[in-house]
Amino acid sequence: MKMKILIADKFPEQYVQKLIDHDLEVIYQPKLGENDLIEAAKEVDILVVRSTKVNEATINNSKQLNLIIRAGAGVNNINIAAANRKGIYVSNCPGKNSIAVAELAIGLMIALDRRIPDNVIDFRNGVWNKAEYSKAEGLYGKTLAIVGYGNIGKEVATRALALGLNVYVKDISRIEGYGIKDFSEFDQTLPKADIISIHLPATPETKGLFDDKLFSYMKNGALLINTSRHEVINEESLIKAVKEKNIRVALDVFKGEPEGKDGEVSSQLRELKNVYVTHHIGASTQQAQNAVAEEAIKIILDFIHSGVIAHWVNRAKVTDSHFQLVVKHYDKPGVLASIMDVLRQGDINIEEVENIIFDGGLAATCTMKLKIAATDEMLSAIKNNPNVLSVSHVAI
Repeated sequence: MKMKILIADKFPEQYVQKLIDHDLEVIYQPKLGENDLIEAAKEVDILVVRSTKVNEATINNSKQLNLIIRAGAGVNNINIAAANRKGIYVSNCPGKNSIAVAELAIGLMIALDRRIPDNVIDFRNGVWNKAEYSKAEGLYGKTLAIVGYGNIGKEVATRALALGLNVYVKDISRIEGYGIKDFSEFDQTLPKADIISIHLPATPETKGLFDDKLFSYMKNGALLINTSRHEVINEESLIKAVKEKNIRVALDVFKGEPEGKDGEVSSQLRELKNVYVTHHIGASTQQAQNAVAEEAIKIILDFIHSGVIAHWVNRAKVTDSHFQLVVKHYDKPGVLASIMDVLRQGDINIEEVENIIFDGGLAATCTMKLKIAATDEMLSAIKNNPNVLSVSHVAI
């Protein structure tokens, strides 16, 4: 039986064909919405999405779903907790669209400074206002604060340095790199930043990070760009800062963004002259889409052929294991089963296990992470197995 793959968002057709060429059954339905997935993903083995939400109902209703791939960075549109409960792998394609998002962020900085959208709108309305639009500041020599220094933040910094900007960056880890400066406190850097560019994931720690307090640190007339997740900005605080401090804003994401690819849009931000909004297109270049598709296919084929999950995001970072048991043994049927049966009789749970075969296929080594220690009697029973070569048991 062929493995069944549902691609529920836009995906380059040549890469859909690549999967078909590997003798896989591919269902390509790029216009599916969140609620459509509940039925559409019911009988598939692998689900690929970009921005479409994979909710708890979709996961719970699935009969054989084993892997969900976010064809992009982050997994905030996937219900990870529900996937964990059903033992479904969740993976993504980090870094593959970094350049595309960085290019948009830089473009939005220039657009805000030169008010490019307003120029175009006036021209289309038959208005010539050169005197007004000749008042741009220019970016050279300005101070840019990059908040979030992952793959995208690094690409923004590279391009900003080439434009002659003075670059400060903030991240959860130590910052290293030529020409950039680390900053630890918002109240020290935001007051001197002419431009702030946000590149953060949506997490409990970042939700609503940019609130009244952070906006109070910003200088009047500062430029703010967000091409990451709308949740990191408190929208009411943003609107207040735009009105009271003349903050000028460019967003590729916003609260209440429509799920569909077209139609009507409603937002308080539409009424604000100093706010530019693009249509969540940060990763939407052909170059980026091809790179992401290539990575998604690699994840699928690696999973099918070797069981390896690249960029596996819902693997436990910390397990409840305190002891490690390493058994070298002859690679024969039933050997591992007999070892595990000894542990089972002692009511010891194996948190993790890895069995690696030596070249030639005669011997193997099995590493098991245990919740509690094996007793001396258990270790003796394992050692006395004629197919066991050696046993090591240590606390970790």
